[in-house]
Amino acid sequence: MALAGVALAGAAVFLYTRLAHKAPTPPPGSRSPYVDSSACAGCHAAIAQTYRQTGMGRAFFRPRPENAVEDYERRNTFHHRVSDRQYTMLRRDGKLYQRRHQIGFDGRETNVVEKEVHFVLGSGNHARSYLHRTSEGKLVQLPVGWYAQKGGFWAMSPGYDRPDHKDFRRVVTYDCMFCHNGYPAVEPGSDASGSEAIFGDRLPEGIDCQRCHGPGRAHVEAAGTPGATPESIRGAILNPARLSRDRQMEVCMQCHLESTSRALPHAVRRFDRGSFSYRAGEPLAGFILHFDHPAGVGYDDKFEIAHAAYRLCKSACFQKSGMTCTTCHNPHQVPRGEQAAQHYVAVCRGCHAATHASEGARRTDCLACHMPRRRTDDVVHVVMTDHFIQRRKPARDLLAPLREVHDREENAYRGEVVPFYPPQLPPAPESELYLAVAQVQNAANLAAGIPRLEQALEKHRPGRHEFYFELAEAYWKTGRWEQSIRWYEEALRRRPDFRPALRHLALALSRTGRAAPAAAVLEKAVTLLPPDVAAYNNLGEVYLMLEKPEQAELALRKALSLNPDLPEAHNLLARALSQKGDRSGAEAAFRSALRVQPDFALAHNNLANLLVGSGDLRQARYHFEKAITIDPAYAAAHYNYGLALAENRLYDEARVRLEAAVRLDPSFAQAHNDLANVLATIGRPERAVAHYKRAIELKPDMAETHFNLGTALGLQQKGAEAKPHFLAALRLNPKYYEAHFNLARILAGEGNTAEARLHYQKAAESPNPELRQAALEALR
Repeated sequence: MALAGVALAGAAVFLYTRLAHKAPTPPPGSRSPYVDSSACAGCHAAIAQTYRQTGMGRAFFRPRPENAVEDYERRNTFHHRVSDRQYTMLRRDGKLYQRRHQIGFDGRETNVVEKEVHFVLGSGNHARSYLHRTSEGKLVQLPVGWYAQKGGFWAMSPGYDRPDHKDFRRVVTYDCMFCHNGYPAVEPGSDASGSEAIFGDRLPEGIDCQRCHGPGRAHVEAAGTPGATPESIRGAILNPARLSRDRQMEVCMQCHLESTSRALPHAVRRFDRGSFSYRAGEPLAGFILHFDHPAGVGYDDKFEIAHAAYRLCKSACFQKSGMTCTTCHNPHQVPRGEQAAQHYVAVCRGCHAATHASEGARRTDCLACHMPRRRTDDVVHVVMTDHFIQRRKPARDLLAPLREVHDREENAYRGEVVPFYPPQLPPAPESELYLAVAQVQNAANLAAGIPRLEQALEKHRPGRHEFYFELAEAYWKTGRWEQSIRWYEEALRRRPDFRPALRHLALALSRTGRAAPAAAVLEKAVTLLPPDVAAYNNLGEVYLMLEKPEQAELALRKALSLNPDLPEAHNLLARALSQKGDRSGAEAAFRSALRVQPDFALAHNNLANLLVGSGDLRQARYHFEKAITIDPAYAAAHYNYGLALAENRLYDEARVRLEAAVRLDPSFAQAHNDLANVLATIGRPERAVAHYKRAIELKPDMAETHFNLGTALGLQQKGAEAKPHFLAALRLNPKYYEAHFNLARILAGEGNTAEARLHYQKAAESPNPELRQAALEALR
């Protein structure tokens, strides 16, 4: 429930103060207000020493022997059965690597990928994840993480325990870096909304002093100024202890307040704020707005890894007192073991001295009952303290193993999104706009949110392009391409170089059959700097729609030169090469797509089709079956597999696959036709006729199906029924020589010799020598 919903008489609750949104920023060309945090240790050596031992101080670092807790030599392998991938964690020449392989068609290793670990994310108190920096300067998370429970073990990183995980392709965003490290040095404006996260090779190592005390340059310079007074030195830096209660809490809440890690959204950063623009001491709501599920919809007891402040805010202890996070936690050091237990119990007794008066109660660890340790819902290998201070411990096993739950259409939340912090937005146009954006951003409340956001835009006409982009995205999610095009264009009128809008406008245009205008939009997008890999990939796809394989190849090779780990680009490149007749190049590109993304069902299907064309049915079967295992509802893969089996006279197996295709996609007219062909071949003419008729209902202009149905009816001695289908086939294709021949036979049987001769004469023009000979003999 939101804070306002639990406020009691006399409770100290947060008050939202409407202040300027923008934090002070240095003028262009000036030095950064931040300094290397090592400068703090010169005057604050003791605090710096103890802070380096905290989880925050060790949150992010380059791997070095002295900070390793993992076993890279003995227990260094992990088989992820769900995705059938084997991972090995390696130490080689002083560097760390993660390697992945599978066992392929021939029983040998395939789809081998190896990435160096450039950074470690996480202190190791609970878990660690590993990051690789690409040649573009992007950070990608590696798939296997290390967990401290049970003495330490390897398992999939959070969100990866699924067959279709991101493997080596999950990009670390600026928003991720915001909470997991000190602020990196980025070019001014490069952390604005819609920007790709590019990091230099030098990054801070750990959350530093300035995240809580604000930029430190003025303080360091004041301390080094001759004659500076202690007051002037102290006045040049923020001391959070001197802030009001809500501002103190917000110093912690900037990272520890998350209502959920699942799709909602849990927060919307204000569009005029960069990812790293928040300064401790300013109102958090001027930087970011937090949202939640409404109370009573089944999510009230969720417990996630970033829930400390979220759960604390629900507690009566918090609401009825003036406590803050630092009431219990010293951010500069962490008590451990028995010292920690004594410390927390002493804090509780500060308010509850009379609650448990007996000697036994005085020795009780309050946390075990009132703040129990629980397994987190989203990082299921981690156990943490629940900061919801409850009167009674929940009557269930809070440490029982959990399975990862992932947002899918059947289990994703669909409903109203409500403010959490601040609990009420002030009456202002921006409030109306941001609350409407929250309804649509992660598709939680599209049905109500789309008209709500559209009305707010029409009413207030904001200047920021992002509001219009969010509405365009919402229409895109519902498949309404035309409406999305309108609002992408509105966004681009306000910022013509907004890359996400350019890319998505082009995709919407291509979905509505306007490939040439889509190409023009993308040709503009790829001229922007730094190079836009996604735009090059999309441009390659549009060129393929325009049957320009040479231009497609150039665009896709450019995308892959910037990021070789783009499975879609490899797959599209294979299609371009195939269109040019380069079968070996196409095969290599399809295999590259599968090396990057082994669960890429489309690439398995495409490679299988290519192998069928090369006569390698055995290996094609392997890849068709992979595609179907990955996506059992993939109707086209079932169809293509069935067609390949039929061409190789494996009719019974072909029937099973083609029946699956029409069951999964009842509107698949060609599949109905080809299933009917197989049924006719194996002696089931009645069922064949039913599928031919269904194909014609779906697609009346299929000359082949009219011919096939006419032939099947003719074999059943139903010439009168067959005749109109041959005529339909000829109306659609006057040079359908087989239809002329079969129609002539029916006409001859009816005694219409003259008309029959005309059709035999047409059949005699066939390039097929057997058909031509049969027609000539009939004419004699």
